[in-house]
Amino acid sequence: MKMINTLVALSAATTFALPVLAGEKETATLMLTQGLVQLDQDFVNRNVAPGYIQHNPGVADDVAGVLGFIDYLATLDDPVQIEPVRVLQDGDMVMVHSNLTFGAPMALFDLFRFEDGRIVEHWDGMQIVPETTASGNGMTDGMIHITDLDQTEANRALVTGFVSDVFINGDTSKIPDYIGDDYIQHNPGIANGIDGLNAFMAYLDQNGISVSFRQIHHVVAEGNFVLTHSEGQINGATNVFFDLFRVENGRIAEHWDVVQQVPEETANDNGMF
Repeated sequence: MKMINTLVALSAATTFALPVLAGEKETATLMLTQGLVQLDQDFVNRNVAPGYIQHNPGVADDVAGVLGFIDYLATLDDPVQIEPVRVLQDGDMVMVHSNLTFGAPMALFDLFRFEDGRIVEHWDGMQIVPETTASGNGMTDGMIHITDLDQTEANRALVTGFVSDVFINGDTSKIPDYIGDDYIQHNPGIANGIDGLNAFMAYLDQNGISVSFRQIHHVVAEGNFVLTHSEGQINGATNVFFDLFRVENGRIAEHWDVVQQVPEETANDNGMF
């Protein structure tokens, strides 16, 4: 109960209410809040296309896989709860960043691919929300308002460059080229600012914790927000990394993420990437 109360308190700090959504953004959010939370199989049948490709390791492919997962959710004593906080669209891809309660409070990223208005493919990643964080920020609170649509491509290039240079190539000397002075951090283990990020990287090195990003699989950008969906390893185990960045005045101003280890046994053969 204490962890759930903490999640509620952190979520209350969100700067803006989620705007009214339409089109594929609305379908993606309703897939979570109506299809899964309300166990609405009719919604799934209308909005998930035959041949649907699933990358959640616990759910099987096709419409039947989603319906089977809903049947499982219906057996739970404590129903799943999902509260979308941020929604981005980039072409045929829609990202939803949510608060999730699924046995424990979690931060959740969902990535949906659409064709002809229906969902044809899905990826996700989730992480348990701790009781305290290094920065004092929650894993989903902070700015949600989408601005600067004319800067989408410039912001995509900035974030892709940062993840490639710093996370993949490990060139920490380039951090000041990308991150602003008042950088806000929502990773629960990292303090705010460039100093917080440098201190976290030093902690990993001092404690023999190996974290390596190998490849960016998807980049979803809309205005001042950019999501990267990446593959990497932590101490030799393959993990999925969802990183969401907010850009302001040509610098990264805010960051959210989840990290999830890829299990060895899965309900489908598609991988998490």
